[in-house]
Amino acid sequence: MEISRRSSEIATAAATALVGLIVCYGALQNGIAWEESGPSSGFFPFCVGCLIVFGSAVTGAQALLRSGRVQPPFLDGERARAAILFFLPIVAFAALSVWLGLYVAMAIYIVYAMYVPGRLRLATSIAAGLAVAAVNFVIFEKLFMVPLLKGPLLNAVGIY
Repeated sequence: MEISRRSSEIATAAATALVGLIVCYGALQNGIAWEESGPSSGFFPFCVGCLIVFGSAVTGAQALLRSGRVQPPFLDGERARAAILFFLPIVAFAALSVWLGLYVAMAIYIVYAMYVPGRLRLATSIAAGLAVAAVNFVIFEKLFMVPLLKGPLLNAVGIY
């Protein structure tokens, strides 16, 4: 399976144009007129949405009009495998966050990322995972006072 660079650029341009159109639609719901007190609340988001659509159109046109130069594929089997191996642990992190809490899942993800693809020592990976989770806990829970998902493990030891 190979995906060409041209087709990936066209697909990306279409996706970002859709996002721009959604932004424009939402802005129109809020009004884009210039009133006595200044612009309506949708004026600037509408302008940003138009810029996104314009940039997407330029990107799509460039991809369509590009000459037939031979370029390496955007995604082939080996690159797809690398992308999947990067993406699946992030999905697992998100899923584990729901059940174990953000900090425990974060520690597990850091340990995995350092030990498996990073090939660092297990003790180093565990120390880094625990340190990252602890630092994030202090930053969010104590300094910013923003409670994040803690899960049953931290609740069991009285951290809530």
